[in-house]
Amino acid sequence: MPAYEGAKYELVWICDSGIRVKPETLTDMANHMTEKVGLVHGLPYVADRQGFAATLEQVYFGTSHPRSYISANVTGIKCVTGMSCLMRKDVLDQAGGLIAFAQYIAEDYFMAKAIADRGWKFAMATQVAMQNSGSYSIAQFQSRMIRWAKLRINMLPATIIEPISECFVASLIIGWAAHHVFRWDIMVFFLCHCLAWFISDYIQLRGVQGGPPSFSKLDYAVAWFIRESMTIQIFLSALWDPTISWRAGRYRLRCGGTAEEILDV
Repeated sequence: MPAYEGAKYELVWICDSGIRVKPETLTDMANHMTEKVGLVHGLPYVADRQGFAATLEQVYFGTSHPRSYISANVTGIKCVTGMSCLMRKDVLDQAGGLIAFAQYIAEDYFMAKAIADRGWKFAMATQVAMQNSGSYSIAQFQSRMIRWAKLRINMLPATIIEPISECFVASLIIGWAAHHVFRWDIMVFFLCHCLAWFISDYIQLRGVQGGPPSFSKLDYAVAWFIRESMTIQIFLSALWDPTISWRAGRYRLRCGGTAEEILDV
């Protein structure tokens, strides 16, 4: 890790190699690094690309992901991805430096946890971090979501209740409750709740995008429905197989976020 070891300033900017940011992004992040803040992170998003798979990816990163990510940030829950983070180097050094987190698959989460455990606060930059994957398809998007779900389940056991935060499951539960309490029709309530969720997601997508998206409202509707329909299958797939494929290797996840490489014999 020569780049980190050779860093001579008090702040280090750690981000994915394929990240895309605006020229003023680093200045914006530095301005959020106030006296009590130890880490500034950017909301993950994607740049505009052609094709329905890109639309599906953009709908996810403009609706479901920021809904939970921003909510966690507002309520003080540790929810940091390493796609774009500005950190205090001396605080990381106190935790053992980057090498101390090499045992983790999701090292970004544990770096953030180490900073928070030392009494530092987090801040979220106003600029997003655009992190489009190099190649993209619906199958690759699905595989990525399954891999992320596996990591969350192994790091945070409470992730087991995550499906109830998704639109269709939440709408069914609330519709059932409304039927038993107020005698409202479950299906009518379900459809109305899904419609309200659908519209709210589009408003949020425009907010993250900073204007209307590059695709049509029909493309949004189809991508939104497909993404929401994938959630249960993604979650069950993550529970079924605890191994993940990353780069050229396969790893078996352990509780706590560590992983063991599976070697071919």
